[in-house]
Amino acid sequence: MPDILAELNPAQRQAVVAPPGPLLILAGPGSGKTRVIAHRVAYLIQARGVSPRRIMAVTFTNKAAREMKERLNRLLGPTALELTVGTFHAICARILRQDGAALGLDRSFVIYDDDEQRGLVKESLVDLGLDPKQHSPGAVLGAISAAKSQLMEVEDFRRRHAQDYFQEVVGRVYERYQERLRESKALDFDDLLMGAVQLFQRHPPVLARYQERYQHLLVDEFQDTNLAQYALARLLAGGHRHICVVGDPDQSIYSWRSADIRNILSFERDFPGAQVVYLEQNYRSTQTVLQAAHAVIAKNKERKEKQLWTENAAGPPIMMVEAYDEKEEAQWVALEVERLLSQEKGGQCAVMYRTNAQSRPLEEAFLHLGLPYQLVGGTRFYERREVRDVVAYLRLAHNPYDSASLARVLNVPPRGIGAKTIEDVSRLARQRELPLYAALQLAAAEDVGLSAAARQRLGGFLELLHRLMAAAKELAPLALLNLALERTAYRQYLVESEPGRPGEERWENLLELRGVAEEYGEMGPGVGLEAFLERVALHSDTDELGEKPERVTLITLHQAKGLEFPAVFIVGLEEGILPHSRSFDDPAQMEEERRLFYVGMTRAQERLYLVRAFRRRYLGASTPRLPSRYLADIPALLTITPRERGRAAERPAAPAALAAYRAGEKVRHAQFGDGIVVAAQPARDDLEVTIAFKGQPGVRKFLASLAQLEKTG
Repeated sequence: MPDILAELNPAQRQAVVAPPGPLLILAGPGSGKTRVIAHRVAYLIQARGVSPRRIMAVTFTNKAAREMKERLNRLLGPTALELTVGTFHAICARILRQDGAALGLDRSFVIYDDDEQRGLVKESLVDLGLDPKQHSPGAVLGAISAAKSQLMEVEDFRRRHAQDYFQEVVGRVYERYQERLRESKALDFDDLLMGAVQLFQRHPPVLARYQERYQHLLVDEFQDTNLAQYALARLLAGGHRHICVVGDPDQSIYSWRSADIRNILSFERDFPGAQVVYLEQNYRSTQTVLQAAHAVIAKNKERKEKQLWTENAAGPPIMMVEAYDEKEEAQWVALEVERLLSQEKGGQCAVMYRTNAQSRPLEEAFLHLGLPYQLVGGTRFYERREVRDVVAYLRLAHNPYDSASLARVLNVPPRGIGAKTIEDVSRLARQRELPLYAALQLAAAEDVGLSAAARQRLGGFLELLHRLMAAAKELAPLALLNLALERTAYRQYLVESEPGRPGEERWENLLELRGVAEEYGEMGPGVGLEAFLERVALHSDTDELGEKPERVTLITLHQAKGLEFPAVFIVGLEEGILPHSRSFDDPAQMEEERRLFYVGMTRAQERLYLVRAFRRRYLGASTPRLPSRYLADIPALLTITPRERGRAAERPAAPAALAAYRAGEKVRHAQFGDGIVVAAQPARDDLEVTIAFKGQPGVRKFLASLAQLEKTG
């Protein structure tokens, strides 16, 4: 027993030993919440005599579930095997396989992934006589998923959303989609959650059995729950009310996945008498990082106030960097990372950004310096599907015998050239030993066994290709790229195939590609295209990264949640990017954007760099950018610029021994010359020195730890 509590701080111990009943643990970043959950489970078993079979611990990701199990194994040994630990979806699947027959489910049901779901929606549209080209399967599926996350069945959806034609279509497809799922003995991911809630609501004896079985429920990352997950937790805890939830409203950043911050903010109302424990001691970051992050997040209204603190050192000041454009921004970051790694100051470095499209100049800068990197949560910029598609068209305009590019875009965007036609043409090429391009021309011009419709479609593709080939001799790369996008209607294809944020981000990647193509405009037609394609080809080659583990991670801010790094760079800190322009008209979304920045800042253990550009090519245009409003919230005393660092060796913001300065003392500064101290006062963990310099109007203020002042009398 003593060993369970020995390594915990007072707040963690309070959370672990709290009596049974509703318990809300508000855990700031880096405060050891996973440790608290694991130790509370161990305490319930060893100190309160709770059987491990009566405990359920729920997480959001498989990674988090694995980490939880590993901690519990270390604490409990073989006893941990009797616990129920897993994600919401995994636990619900287990429940439905065991008791789903009450809902008419076959125990052997399969679970459809995203692609299978989209395909089933497309089939449902066809079943209803609706054209999938007119009604995007992705958009319809998104609406169905949102409805299920709100526990709306077909009839509920129709009652609430009968006001426009699209919603009417969604209601019809929703019904047919569910019929198709049943015919296939399948569930989608949303069905797992909604099905478990329906099972408990419609069959009280089943619910009672699970409430009896699981006397203690612990839920991690509670700020990320949607309505279905919240309802499930309330149902399971409805009898005994022994529910412990852990989370942080300040880290709620997934509303676009239907997460509802109100679930954690209203927990005390929904569970009267709930005990609340604050975990405010941070073990991850420096004092400087925490003070800056709190100054940012304190401006939000939808939150519960916490005062994070740490016993860690103050650490270096936060580096505030303004580059001229995105290329200079990326170069500066890459050079600074190289400096840190060469001095062994960085350990693992992470570069974080708001949207995937921002990785392109960063990747190029790291490749230029030969610095290996890892791109998290996506493929490298030039390997992304939409980029490869458009580049394939440009490669064909340059060389139509490129069979790989031909095969890639022959039916992309879809133009009715099916798999059978493609196979027939490929067979013709093999039989007559022709390049694929020549076989296409032959198949379009002569009767080689293809239908008239297929020959017509092949002819249409060749007409497009020949138009691009002719244009390549006259147009610069950017104009040729624009022509390819226009003639293929590629943007419309993206929006229809992946509506909402996914399609928008893919289009942003193509706008980023346009910026690269524009750089070759002065080289002239032909030559510029060749140079552009060579650059793309070289940067697509990942062999140069080698086999050694990367020490640099490129990652979006959303993907960075739950991670930590000794050095963190957040780039693109400009209005319209962070906060994103899509959020400007929605106060709730603007608060979430602020939370996203807060999450990024609190990933830093020692060093934090906040980087912006004076102008940036973004969404197709290069324009001056205003600094992100969040930067103004950070106290200037916590920051430093590269120029200031160049004049003074980098030191911690709160040195262990700081020479005192008194009013009236004479000092000398390397840039401003001789002066007299007017005032000296504490500034958090530093000393703010106000100096009047000889021959200069007004006064200047410095942090004593950074100014390198010389006392002269």
